[in-house]
Amino acid sequence: MKKVLIANRGEIAVRIIRACRDYGLLSVAVYADPDADAPFVRLADEAYGLEGIRPVETYLDIQKLIHIAKRSSADAVHPGYGFLSERAEFARAVLDAGLTWIGPDPHVIEMLGDKVEARSIALAVGAPLVAGSDGPVSSAAEVAAFAAKHGLPVAIKAAHGGGGRGLKVAWTMEEIHDLYESAVREATAAFGRGECFLERFLDRPRHIEAQVLADKHGSVVVLGTRDCSLQRRNQKLIEEAPAPFLSDEQRRRVHDAAKAICAKAGYSGAGTVEFLLGADGSISFLEVNTRLQVEHPVTEETTGVDLVIEQFRIAEGLPLGIRHTPEPRSHSIEFRINAEDPGRGFLPTPGTISVFEPPSGPGVRLDSGVVEGSSVPGVFDSLLAKLIVTGATREEALRRSRRALREFRIEGVATVLPFHRAALDAADFKGDDGFNVHTRWIESDFADMPDAMERPAASSDPTLVRTHIEIEGKRVSVALPSLLLAGLGSMGEGHPSAAKTSEGSALEGITAPISGTLQSFKVEDGAVVAEGDLLAVMEAMKMETRVVATRPGKVRLVAKEGSYIQAGDLLISFE
Repeated sequence: MKKVLIANRGEIAVRIIRACRDYGLLSVAVYADPDADAPFVRLADEAYGLEGIRPVETYLDIQKLIHIAKRSSADAVHPGYGFLSERAEFARAVLDAGLTWIGPDPHVIEMLGDKVEARSIALAVGAPLVAGSDGPVSSAAEVAAFAAKHGLPVAIKAAHGGGGRGLKVAWTMEEIHDLYESAVREATAAFGRGECFLERFLDRPRHIEAQVLADKHGSVVVLGTRDCSLQRRNQKLIEEAPAPFLSDEQRRRVHDAAKAICAKAGYSGAGTVEFLLGADGSISFLEVNTRLQVEHPVTEETTGVDLVIEQFRIAEGLPLGIRHTPEPRSHSIEFRINAEDPGRGFLPTPGTISVFEPPSGPGVRLDSGVVEGSSVPGVFDSLLAKLIVTGATREEALRRSRRALREFRIEGVATVLPFHRAALDAADFKGDDGFNVHTRWIESDFADMPDAMERPAASSDPTLVRTHIEIEGKRVSVALPSLLLAGLGSMGEGHPSAAKTSEGSALEGITAPISGTLQSFKVEDGAVVAEGDLLAVMEAMKMETRVVATRPGKVRLVAKEGSYIQAGDLLISFE
């Protein structure tokens, strides 16, 4: 390999660019219009525009990516995480184009990406499992039938995805229909396929995972465990390695099951095998992520292994540089710095970063996709950066984390930093009387949620206007921000379908809780609704947000389905 196209964006693109430099490879970035001035674009050796805004027309467009790989003379493709990283058809397209795919073989991605097939492999090697459906389900009625047989709660899970996308947990029979439909929509938007299967959901479980490396010569090594229990909306916020408060037997079972599953599947590359640990000590296989994980840095810090460079070596056909599970040399904690407001239920907050002052000092690492002045678009994931803090022990890592989080200052967009600071002081997380954090701890047990933050200013229109000019006889493509050319205001302002109002203003109605796309209304124009009724669904940063009635009354639909709406814009008025 000599030149790697990175089919991703943000902090993971920056991480891979740096690994390319360390390994002696050239890097090629691709970017959507809103990312034109992002740090990863400037850091790469070359950068090519994808000519679009939303994921489906940019980072999810296989043909565009392959075309740019050939145009740039890249000879390898690294998918990062998310987007196309677990899509077998992308891996095949890369290989069919004569390029090196930095990841598992396509048939292995397909096999383990099918969560039903992955369950059968786990069964075959004796890994522990909870009850689940025999295959994908095709209706909410099948979910209800499964719940009637196995009991509630039930997890409705995307059969061809991961990372919390397309995962909904039904705690009552009444919410099954809406949650099934929402899971299918999220799965389709994130992975291009909406099939979902079912599992009995373990109440108050911990989320434990094992990092695996496997080469193309049959060697499989488990690098250790991580705890990723601290989640919101089924997506992780804080991760640490090694997973604390596990018995030697529990750790052994996780290691053995992860290694056996990957060996049985013929795995190669970096991958993660995830498990749930019940309050009673029972362990249940969850899924295999056939890619690099967001939280991979904590494993790197505790083992000294550069996982991205190991991915390069494996893709080149070299044997693993490590043969046995290493003893952890330290304890490391990762904090995902998302553009979300914890005081408003972790609502995404696109905008522009006016201040970005990260911490430093002993034991502090920052993997960031933004700098001061960066725009945070509403069409992509909310992750801005990752703060990784390492100490000789968990106690030292916690002390350093408190110091680093106090130093970290971000303004212009709301972030989860206040939540992280509060969580570190929670007795359940510190573990003074046992580690009592579980995957729904934030929603059910956490009592010190920060106050809502001031809403950020509306983000600008990310559209680029494209034209061509001639320079010394050569036709050159030029893209300029539409606002620069048209002198327009922010998206949504002055739009006839988005009458502006502020919270608590005299104009009575329901305003958008986030800046994002209005996916659909759930009521008809003129309908009479009760307080708490579901009125609409919005999508921002790849997550759905439900909009409910704040009081009873007859409603008029103001905004337009499918349009981009700014936070605070009027969606529905009351007659």
